[in-house]
Amino acid sequence: MQKITRAFDSIFYQQAHHPLQKSFSYRPPGSNEWVSFSTDQMIAYSQKLAGGLLNLGLQKGDKIALISYKNRPEWTMMDLAAQQLGIITVPVYPTISSSDYDYIFNDAEVQYAFVGTDDLYDKVATAKASIPTLKDIYTFDKQEGRKFYEALMDDSRVEEVIASSKNIKPEEVVTFIYTSGTTGNPKGVVLTHGNLVHVVNSTIDLLPTKPGNQVLSFLPMCHIFERTVSYSYIAKSAQIYFTGTDNLGGPDGDLQAVKPYFFTTVPRLLEKVYEKIYNTGLTLTGIKKSLFFWALSLTDDYEYDKKYSGLAAIKRSIADKLIYSKWRAALGGNVNGIVTGAAPCPVKIMKVFSAAGVPIREGYGLTETSPSLTVNTYEPNGAMAGTVGRPIEGVDILIDPSEGEYRDGEGEILAFGPNIMQGYYNKPDKNAEVFKNIDGKVWFKTGDVGKMVKGPGGHDFLKITDRKKELLKTSGGKYVAPAPIENKFKEDFLIEHMMVVGEKRKFVSAVMVPSEEALKDWCKKNGVTWTTLADACKNDKVIARYQKTVDEFNPLFSHIEQIKKFTLLPTTWDAVKADGSKPELTPTMKLKRRVVREKFEQEIGAMYG
Repeated sequence: MQKITRAFDSIFYQQAHHPLQKSFSYRPPGSNEWVSFSTDQMIAYSQKLAGGLLNLGLQKGDKIALISYKNRPEWTMMDLAAQQLGIITVPVYPTISSSDYDYIFNDAEVQYAFVGTDDLYDKVATAKASIPTLKDIYTFDKQEGRKFYEALMDDSRVEEVIASSKNIKPEEVVTFIYTSGTTGNPKGVVLTHGNLVHVVNSTIDLLPTKPGNQVLSFLPMCHIFERTVSYSYIAKSAQIYFTGTDNLGGPDGDLQAVKPYFFTTVPRLLEKVYEKIYNTGLTLTGIKKSLFFWALSLTDDYEYDKKYSGLAAIKRSIADKLIYSKWRAALGGNVNGIVTGAAPCPVKIMKVFSAAGVPIREGYGLTETSPSLTVNTYEPNGAMAGTVGRPIEGVDILIDPSEGEYRDGEGEILAFGPNIMQGYYNKPDKNAEVFKNIDGKVWFKTGDVGKMVKGPGGHDFLKITDRKKELLKTSGGKYVAPAPIENKFKEDFLIEHMMVVGEKRKFVSAVMVPSEEALKDWCKKNGVTWTTLADACKNDKVIARYQKTVDEFNPLFSHIEQIKKFTLLPTTWDAVKADGSKPELTPTMKLKRRVVREKFEQEIGAMYG
C-alpha cells in the first residue's frame, strides 16, 4: 500500500481507499448496545474537536492528556484532533495513583486532560492543585457539573485545522508515552510521527486482515503496542471494535458478538484461555475426555509450516473436527491470527493455539522503539517458536556482549532504525545511559539479553533470554536468567505467577502464586477438601503436586538454574492493588521484582534458613 507519513494520515487513507460505515464501534459505559462511527464521522468529529482545541488557546507543542479505563472512539478522536494541530498527546494509564498523575502532568506540562468514567475525574482533580500548568479537565461522558468534551466541537475553524494538518512534518513530536517502569519514576518517551509510521508501514502488510474485517481492540491504547497497531487497522480499513478484557469470553462476550478476524494480546490472556480449555477437558468423562487429551497431545510436536501426511494428517483432521473447532468457536470462530507482545509467550501456548488453527505470532519491541523491532510473520519460513522473529524492515539488531557476563552468543540487544525514540523528556542523564555510539552509529540499548539463532529458510531469528537488569548472581558467582525458567514453569496451569530468587544465595529458589480456580478444581478431583487458598498452600498433597512440576521441569535447565526450594504464596499479584499497597506487576503485566522481594522477604528468607 501507499505509505503514510504522519499517524493521522491513516484515517484519511481509509477515507480515500475504503471508507467504512462502521469504522469504530464500542459499547458506551452502562449500555449493551453497540454504537458505531463511520470514517467520515471520525474525520469530521476530530476536525471539530481540533477547532475546539484552538478555541482553548492550544498551540503546536502544547500537551494534553488522554485517560480512559477502556478503549473508546472518543479517545481516538481526540488523538487525531491533537495530531492535526501538532499538539502533543500524553496518554496515561488509568490505574496509576494521584501522585503518579501529579508527577507525569508536571513533567510533561500538561494543560488539559480528557478522561473517561468512574474515578478518573476525581483522581486528576485531586492532583490538579499541585499541577500549575493544568487548566481544566473534560470528560468523555456527561457528568453532572463537569465539562463534556462534545462542548468543544466547533466546525467554524475546520479550514484552519486542515491548513494546520498540511504543515505537520513527519519529524515532529506526536506523543510522550510514560513508561510504567519496574523501578523509579516513569520516563516520558518522546516519539515522532516518523517513529510511529515507520512501524506501521513496515508491518501493515503482515496483518492477516482485509478491508472490512472485524478486529477487537482491548489492550490499552495508552500503551504503544495497541496504539501503533490501531493506525495499521485504520489504514487497512479494518472495522475496530473496542472492548475490555473483562467482557471477552462467554456466550455473551465480545468474542462471540464481534467474531473477530484478528486481535493483539498479551500472553497472560492466552494463558487464561488455555487454562479454561484445559480445565474444561478435566470435567469431561469417558471417551470425550480421552479424545480431548488425545487432541491436546497432538499439539506437542507442532511446528510452523510443518506439513502432515498419511496417518498423521488423518489424526489431525479428526482432532480438528471433534476438538479444535470447538476451541476456535470459543474465540468467535473467525480468528485468522493473533499477535502477542509486551511479555514472553510460553512456547506451549503458541503451539496449542496454532495447531488448533488459531495462528499465534510473537513480536518484540519497547515503548522506546515505537514498539516493533522484530516479529514472527505469517508467510512461509517467517516464524520460529521460542523466538520473537526477524527484524522489521529498516531495523538493525546488534548483540553486544561487551558490558556484562553472558553465555556464548548472548549479549545485550542493541537496536538502530527510524522507529527509535528521540529520547526521554527532560532526562539527559537517562538518555546518556541508553544510547551507545559504535563506530559513528548510535544504537539504543534495550536492556534485554538475547542471541540470534538460525531458523526456517536459513534466516536469523532473535531469541530473548532475559532482562539485563534481571540477571541474578548466586553467591558462587554464577549468573542465572530468571525469565526463561519462569516462563517454562508457568506452562503448568496451576501456576498463576512465579518469580525466581537467588541473588547472592547458594542456590536458586522460587516463590509461586497458585492459579486459585485451577487449584480449587484440582483439589476437588484429588480428594483435598477446599477451605481457603492459604490452607491449600500448606496442604502436603498440594505441595507434592507442585513439587512434581519442579521435578519435571528442572532437568530442562543447568544444575545451577534448577529450583531447589519453592514457596506457595496465598495471594494475588496485580497491576493495581485495592488496598493502595505497591503492585507486584506493571500495567503491561511485567514483574516488579524489587516489590516482590520486599513484600515477601520473610518467605524468601525462610527458604535459605
